[in-house]
Amino acid sequence: MNGETCLRTLIANMSPEMLDDEYVLCTIEPDSHFQSSIDPIGWFREKEGISVIVNRASADSTGLNYGPIFRIISLQVHSSPEAVGFLSAVTSELASAGLSANAISAYHHDHLLVLREQATTALKVLCNMMKYSS
Repeated sequence: MNGETCLRTLIANMSPEMLDDEYVLCTIEPDSHFQSSIDPIGWFREKEGISVIVNRASADSTGLNYGPIFRIISLQVHSSPEAVGFLSAVTSELASAGLSANAISAYHHDHLLVLREQATTALKVLCNMMKYSS
């Protein structure tokens, strides 16, 4: 697996991009009938159930319960899982601006679940972080 490990390069090239849809975080039972009717963009098995990240419209149409509504900001730089401090730097910068973020690392990129109401501000903070890192 290749990927960038230099923190300065990661921040300078993160190119945050907000996905179009709204997303929610739900939990379902492993044998739930919902599994066949939803198309999660992410999931994680926990002892209490399966946490899924789904499009809000999908959750509404299947009757899944959820709390806050999120937007997803994808950091377009190909980060290595061995990179030290990237998500810490990003989430610290957002926290300094009073913004919450839930980080998700995937094979190629890192993604942030940010509250819908804070998404535009979060994107601006990340773009400024990228701009001032060079």
